[in-house]
Parts: sequence; C-alpha cells; structure tokens
Amino acid sequence: MTRKILIKIGGRAFDRQSCYQELADAFKRLHHMRFIIVHGGGNAISQALKEAKREPAFVDGYRITTEQDIKIVERVLSREVNKSICSHLEKYGITCRSLSGKSKNLLHVEPYFRHGRSLGRVGKIKNINPSVVLRVLEENQVPVISPVSADQNGLTYNVNADSAAAALAYATTSSDLIYFTDVQGLVIDGRVQSALAAAEIKSLIDKGKIHGGMVAKMDSAFAALENGVKRVHITKWQGARALEQMLDQNETTGTVIQL
Repeated sequence: MTRKILIKIGGRAFDRQSCYQELADAFKRLHHMRFIIVHGGGNAISQALKEAKREPAFVDGYRITTEQDIKIVERVLSREVNKSICSHLEKYGITCRSLSGKSKNLLHVEPYFRHGRSLGRVGKIKNINPSVVLRVLEENQVPVISPVSADQNGLTYNVNADSAAAALAYATTSSDLIYFTDVQGLVIDGRVQSALAAAEIKSLIDKGKIHGGMVAKMDSAFAALENGVKRVHITKWQGARALEQMLDQNETTGTVIQL
C-alpha cells in the first residue's frame, strides 16, 4: 500500500515563495509517497475581517465566526489562500486539485460548541467522504483542501483547519500528520521537546504549560492518534531535505507526538 502523508500548512508557516519550491522538490523526490495538503489562513482571515470593520475573537484557539463573517472566511480560505497554494506548487511542477470541505460532501459538519458555548458558524466534523481525496491521489494529483464545510442543510461553516487535517489524516489512513507552523515545535520551559506522548501533553495542558491556539492543535493531534495515525509532527518548515529525513529516515525535526 502506498504510504500517505497529510500536511497541514498554517497561515504563517510558508511565508516565502521559495518554501513552495522546496516543498515541490520534496514531493518529487518522495514520489513513492502520496501527499494531501490541508491549509489554514488565520492571518489572512483576521486581516480581511479587520478591513470589514469586524474584530476577530477566539476561544481556546477556535475562531468565533458570525453569519456575517462566514462569507469573508470562505472567500479568503477557499478562493484566495487555496488558489495561491495551488498556483505556487503548479509553478514548480506539482499538479494540484483545489478542494474544500464542501467538495462532493467531503466534510459534513454540525455546529460546534466549546465548553457549552456556541462559536457561531463554526462546524464540528460529523462525517467524512474520503473517496473524494483518494480519487485525486489515484490520479497522481495533490489535493489542496480548504476546511470550509457545510451541514446537512447546506449552511456553510468555518472548520478549524487543524481539526480538518486530523480527521482527513485518519479517514485516508495516512501514516503521518505534519503540522507546519511558525514555531519550531512544542516549547516547554523554554526548550523545544523532540518527542512527547499524548498523556504527557494532556498533563502539560492541565498545568497551563500548553495554552491558547496550541490547545486546539493538541486536541486534533489526539484525535488523529486515537484513530490510527502513527505519528503527529509539530514543526517549522526547514526545507525539502528535512521533510525527506523526517519521513524516510525517521529523524526528528520539531516535536513528534505518539500515543
């Protein structure tokens, strides 16, 4: 069976066009693997909301999204950010397929409540149709997925990109889930941790040593591991060779999380 890798690109993780060239180079050299990309776009969304005179708000790293906000979120993620990533990779020879959670009911959601509090048009993934992604992989293309999804009534919801990445990682039986962020890895007491078990991380969250947006990322990491993903990586993009070493030679970069 061909090994599948799910990569989640954070909003500030690839801040240089050269990063996409390096990623394309890595894909070409790791041609024996299949790659799936899920992306966020938090900074771009926040900027667009501010331009619309709307103030961004979060609960534990989850963006509160009103009915007025969701149109802006969908435009930024599913059109602007998604098309930009596809364009960059195709420039360097990688054939991509632009998708969102709404593509052929890829991600079916319901309203998400955080500690009993409604976050508005924020969705929790209820069902996944992985055949949409697997078909693209069979055609030797890289699916590039915006997490914007819809419920059974066709209403559009913003879905946390980390959560979408985790759900798609286990639904597609990916061996590794890699979160590329703007930080080196999980930093505890001033030091990047090379490896942690899920139980250790839960304890660190309880102690307040992991907080804010990283809590949401850890929630998704736990879900991926508990549903069959072997490893979750939290790391900063360090070039094509680093990705190859991580996947082909099992060398640690950033933080590796396992059960």
